[in-house]
Amino acid sequence: MARPYVTVNVAMSADGKISTRERRQVKISGPEDFTRVDRLRAGSDAIMVGIGTVLADDPSLTVKSPSLQNWRKGLGLDPHPVRVVVDSLARTPPGAAVLHRGAGVRIIACSRKADPRNREALAGLARVVVAGEEQVDLEALLGDLSGMGIRRLIVEGGGTLIWALISLGLVDEFCSFVGNLVIGGGEAPTPVDGTGFTVSEGFPRLTLVSADRVDQGILLRWKPERA
Repeated sequence: MARPYVTVNVAMSADGKISTRERRQVKISGPEDFTRVDRLRAGSDAIMVGIGTVLADDPSLTVKSPSLQNWRKGLGLDPHPVRVVVDSLARTPPGAAVLHRGAGVRIIACSRKADPRNREALAGLARVVVAGEEQVDLEALLGDLSGMGIRRLIVEGGGTLIWALISLGLVDEFCSFVGNLVIGGGEAPTPVDGTGFTVSEGFPRLTLVSADRVDQGILLRWKPERA
């Protein structure tokens, strides 16, 4: 099945955390990395996050730079990529920033288990795609996105969604900015959470493509090793 090229892009502390144990957002990267991420967004067809990220951070997932917005418009595109929320139970708040800030297409991906009333309410604000019975079938969803013309997709969180994509072999590139702070906490989230992998199952392996100093941290680019 055809699917988009999937790039995971995350920022983490030196000890591998993406926010505090209270799930409070932390500024990890600096202006150089913000500019890189904005360019990455502008060059992509869609940005995807999970419902946990929407509920915790209320992101808009927009291109910030007016010049990059104009560049996209010059190509005949919306100023912002398609915004995709993986939300199995259709819990996205109708007032969420991702549904209102910035022009462009929004997609809520849910399962058949989602309350029909929630789906109906969100259908007035976004395109609702149903894929999967109990939870979103990510392989089917990526196939649907490909059919909509989405070729390059960025995934910006959260840890459960990223873990699921990696476990299914659906990630083509993994970019991680490691910042110069320590957050700590056994319950603080990491870029890849979910149920994790075990020794008996084996671990997904990555090949390091590049390592570049950015701001006061380092940007690592990895490619998954295919079986």
